[in-house]
Parts: sequence; C-alpha cells; structure tokens
Amino acid sequence: MNRKLLVLPAVVGLLAPGLVACGDESGSENSGTIVVGTTDRIEATAETPAPLDPAAVYDVTTWNVFRNTFQTLMRLPRAGTQPEEEAAQKCGFTDQRSEQYRCTLREGLTFSNGHDLTAEDVVFSVKRMLGIAAPGGPASLLDTLDRVEAPSEHEVVFHLKQPDATFPHKLATPAAAIVDSEVYRADKVREGYEIAGSGPYVLESFDTESGRVVLARNERYQGNLEVKNDRVELRFFDDSEAMEKAMADGDIDVMNRSLSPEQIERLSVQEGDGIEVFEMSGQEIRYLVFATDGKTVGRKAVRQAIARIVDRGELVRDVYDRTAEPLYSIVPSGLTGHHNSFFNSYGEPDVEAARETLESAGVDTPVRIRLTYTTDHYGPATAEEFKTLAKQLNDSGLFEATVEGVPWKTYLPAARKQQYEVYGMGWFPDFPDPDNFIAPFFGKDNFLGSRYANNEIRSRLIPRTRVKEERDAAVDDFVRAQDIVADEVPVLPLWQGKQYVAAREGVTGVEWALNSSSVLQLWELGRGVQG
Repeated sequence: MNRKLLVLPAVVGLLAPGLVACGDESGSENSGTIVVGTTDRIEATAETPAPLDPAAVYDVTTWNVFRNTFQTLMRLPRAGTQPEEEAAQKCGFTDQRSEQYRCTLREGLTFSNGHDLTAEDVVFSVKRMLGIAAPGGPASLLDTLDRVEAPSEHEVVFHLKQPDATFPHKLATPAAAIVDSEVYRADKVREGYEIAGSGPYVLESFDTESGRVVLARNERYQGNLEVKNDRVELRFFDDSEAMEKAMADGDIDVMNRSLSPEQIERLSVQEGDGIEVFEMSGQEIRYLVFATDGKTVGRKAVRQAIARIVDRGELVRDVYDRTAEPLYSIVPSGLTGHHNSFFNSYGEPDVEAARETLESAGVDTPVRIRLTYTTDHYGPATAEEFKTLAKQLNDSGLFEATVEGVPWKTYLPAARKQQYEVYGMGWFPDFPDPDNFIAPFFGKDNFLGSRYANNEIRSRLIPRTRVKEERDAAVDDFVRAQDIVADEVPVLPLWQGKQYVAAREGVTGVEWALNSSSVLQLWELGRGVQG
C-alpha cells in the first residue's frame, strides 16, 4: 500500500510551521472551483429546523461550513495546538487566575453583507447562543462564562465564573461564531439555509435536493487566512461507494468523510492513476455509551464485564484494516495527560475475569442486551463493527447480545434522550486538549444527555485542571478522571481513528486541509504548483 503519510495534526507537531505553501494572495494562481465530497449531510429536520445557525448546531459536519463562513475571535492554527487571533488583533488573560479574558478586534471588520462588525456583535453573538441554549447546541462549551461586555467599539471582555485556561480554545470554535446582530434575532434561531458571517467564504447556494453547497470567496473578508481558491462546492453522497465513483469519474476533486478501509486500500493503489491518499494522525474516537440508570447495564458489574470481554485489537485489525488504533482511555493518545486506564484496569480480553465479575455481583447469565448503532453517519464499517462486538460478547457465553441499526436523523435525538441501552458514538474534538474529552462527556448538561454523574470529576477535577495554563501541570488530575471513568464505565472507548483524505492530482494544500480537530480548512485547497 502506497499511502502518502503525513503525521499532521499538530498535536504532534512534526511538520514545521515554516513549511508554508507559497502562492498569490489574490488566489489568481489557484482560481476555480474545488469540489469536495462527503457522506455527511446537512438538512433541516423537526429536531434541527435551523441547520445553519451556530447557536443551534453542534456537529462536525455543519461546523465544517461554519468555520469557513463565520469568524471567531480566535482560530486553531495551521500547525501546533495553541489558538491564534482571527477576528481579534490581540487577546489574552488579564489576571493570573485565568478568570478575565480581553480581546481587541481588528480594524475594518465587516460582515459579508457590508454591515460593520463591532464588539457589540461579539457580545450579542455569545449572549444569544447562551440565551437560546438550543437542545443539542454548543452552549455547554461556554459554561464557565459569567458575563461578557464591550467597553468600547473594538474591545470585548469576558468575565468567567471560575478559572478556565481552555477558554481561548473555546473562542476558536463555532460556539463563539460572530453573527450579524442586525440580521439574527436574539431570542430565536434562524431557520433555513442562510448565513450572514464574516469568514473567508460566503454561502452562495444550498441545494437540498441535489445535496450541494457552494461557498464563494468573501471579498470583504478581513483576517489572516490566505484563500487559495475562488469557490468550493461541498457535495453530499448517500454512501461512500457513490462518492468513490464520483472521484473515479472526475466529478469531485477531494474525498473526506467517510471512507471504508477497503476504499482506502483501493484508492491507495490507484495513486498512479492520478489519485493520492493522504494519511494523517487523528483524534477522532469511537466509543460505546451505557444507560447507567438502565435495568441491565445500570449495574456496574455488567459494564465492567463488557469492558473485560471487548477485543479492540480484533476490531481495528479485522474490521478497520488497521486504519485505527485500539483506545484504552476516553482521552486519545497524542494529547497531554493521555493514560491507558482501561488497559490498566482490565488488561487483555479475559472471559473468566468477566465471569467472576458478574458472579461476584450476583448477576445471572447470560445477560441480554441490545447494541444500537447508526447506519449512515460514521461510515460503512460501523455495521460490521457492531456485529463483531456482539459476537465477542456472545462467544463468551455470558451475554446474549443483539444488534440494531438506526438512521442518524432518528438515532441522534433518541440517543440524547437515553432511549438506547448500549449505543455507539463518535467524537471529533472541538479543540486539542484533554478537557474536551472529559468536560463535554461528564460535566453538567453533558452533550450525551447521560444521567451519569461523578461529583469528583465534575466538581473537583474539571475545575482544577482549568486553573492551570500550563497543561502539563494538570496531568495528575486528568489521569485521575480517566481512572474513575475506567472503574465506573459510563462509556467504553474502542478505537482512535487515523484521518484519510483522497485528492485528485493537481489539487494542492490537501496536507493542510484538516486541522487538529478534523475540521476542513477549505481555504487551503487550490490547484497548480505552489512553491
């Protein structure tokens, strides 16, 4: 297999920031439309009637659009893990306890409609998102914010309830997207498919029938991003096979999510035919969620027995063809504080140890459980993954596991209401910090809707880690949180994925097109030779 290996995000930082592609800032060398294919979809539903309002949506697919059409005060860097200024000219904590954060805006910022962008728009946007507090929205990301104010036209001051060293990272997410206060209502989400932002692109069209989104260069954009194309078309496919055919036919230039292991293999051997596959390290994780107040898996011994039986090695070897790595913690490897807590607690798969765990707790066997997964969101290998998990449990003789597949638009709202006993989820980080793999899962109002709560994690460990700007100083507390999760098993981490992007020959900037949070940076894509 001849994959082009790029150890990118910059969590590992092996590519020097100085290795920047050269090009004409006007984009004249790389003009034209870049067509990007994905199997993810953006569509209005009864649950999300406002699919393009950053106050309402918290998923990686839509955030791909938000990060390219809205500005935030900060942004994730091309390389490295520390956020950089974007709409802001300067930002920083003004106290030693990380409780007050002040930003000064760039001069001359405007929205794509020509309206001026001021500090009041920033304040409006944050207050609006928190006030609307949409179910499944990103409000929980800014849960440490007490109040925000604009002392002048170009200054914004954030006052925090408690120290939060991760706050600059959070200002780099679409949770803090700056919207036009003259267009968006303060108390209601904006339904439909319109965007008024100040990012590097404007939303030119959104065709829900054909599944195409066209983003055009925003000529009013004021920021430090160099846009290397005139237009990007996002094309949504029903499945990865149709997307692969479109690539082979020359209808799309880039394939992102989601590629099966077999497709990665096929495309890799076609590199001589004008297609390149880029492999990058990633922080995507896949895990099982348990209804900890349920009749069956509400018993800790049942969850611990499952943790003793699941064979991650078989999953990544036989289902994912080593395009993933076994994961033994909710915090992925490559991040400060990662600790293999599940391996330390349970070791290699051990049926007899699982049997003893159940017998000691007085649990009758076989235990009947249902494993639920989504059929159309995480890629075509998900069905085989869950069949394999069920077989592992059933072969132990301790469980009678069945499998159920559900479409994403039904699956997500039901999962958030904890209607499934055991179900699979994936997580693409909002920012590269262990806090983002702990607080969203186990903090108050967690995004899973889980009723699991651990007071030590929620009240002591999360606040204590956020006091420490030097993240190495928080390692012990992160390790402790991971050990608690391994003991109580509200979730069971399965694997950590690598990132793959396939591109046609002549498309440049592919190696920079995914940031450390697996989000597409469409402005990096161009055509022709750069140097």
